[in-house]
Amino acid sequence: MTTESEPYPARLEIDYPEKLDRVTTLLRLIWAIPILVILALLTATGSETVVEAGKEVERTGGGITAGLALTTMLMIVFRMRYPRWWFDFALELNRFSTRVGAYLALLTDKYPSTVEEQSVHLDIDYPDVEGDLNRWLPLVKWLLAIPHYIVLVVLFVFAVGAVIVAWFAILFTGRYPRALFDYVVGVGRWALRVQAYATLLVTDRYPPFSLA
Repeated sequence: MTTESEPYPARLEIDYPEKLDRVTTLLRLIWAIPILVILALLTATGSETVVEAGKEVERTGGGITAGLALTTMLMIVFRMRYPRWWFDFALELNRFSTRVGAYLALLTDKYPSTVEEQSVHLDIDYPDVEGDLNRWLPLVKWLLAIPHYIVLVVLFVFAVGAVIVAWFAILFTGRYPRALFDYVVGVGRWALRVQAYATLLVTDRYPPFSLA
């Protein structure tokens, strides 16, 4: 049993930087290209061209994120299993992608590491499948999470605006306005909780509508 006062099974904290580099902020999109290529190679949708009845047909895969969600759902529904190595891979992939996202959002000057935690602290609790998870709930979690998806679209639009304002603020002052920083991190935290519930399937606890 869990209570609302207990920490959610997915948590995100990012250290607030007292000072940010103006040059790397100015050229952030250029500096980020190499690490974005690596992330794209890890998560990009695959495709292949085959010939059927004399015609070329392109078949496109769903990408590693969709594949992880689907296979995790099948393992829980049919076997009530969530292998630890499978969970660890999903966790580390999310940690890496979040470090890249934090760098793009100007939340840190530290170039994203493929190994070290750096200033981005993301934790997801490993689930007790038989004790904590409902076998059939993964089939409908994507549907139950629709209200969150709608809210997150709006929040992300404002987050993009916040990052643009912060970009100018950093260029002039070398600092990320704290209110904007907390908002952008909060949106990432909200999105992580929804992901933990709807696609990573590590908890049956419905995500709160909160940036905190």
